[in-house]
Amino acid sequence: MRGIARLLLLAAVLVLVAGLGMLLSNTQGSPDTSAGSTTASAPAVGSSVPAVPDGQNTSGLEAVAASGLPPEAREALALIARGGPYPYSRDGAVFSNFERLLPRKPGGYYKEFTVRTPGESDRGARRIVVGGAGEKYYTPDHYESFLLILEGK
Repeated sequence: MRGIARLLLLAAVLVLVAGLGMLLSNTQGSPDTSAGSTTASAPAVGSSVPAVPDGQNTSGLEAVAASGLPPEAREALALIARGGPYPYSRDGAVFSNFERLLPRKPGGYYKEFTVRTPGESDRGARRIVVGGAGEKYYTPDHYESFLLILEGK
């Protein structure tokens, strides 16, 4: 009986240590994975993304190479380049930038386009927003954050 109690105590200590280790690793620079987060659909951003030449990115946003976007976002970029046809009636609608995360521009400057999300029965959360000068932004989380898209990369 004593041996079983010791094994159970040892197992409980190991579970606590493992849980504490996971908790500490999640609080040290890891992305937020709280409810509503769509980190699984977000592109990998970091050292693999080429640096933006000085003066090219005036948005103040982090940039991502088009090649680093999910395949569905690259498909949406190709549709935008061709001028459609778009799968959703809201594609090409005015994006008003109410969140004010993109550079401030006059009304009607930005247009939004759907990026399909596998497994979603509706439009999902992912979009590409295109500015009047041709600049493009990707949002994986329905306008909570944006990345400047670097095309040709």
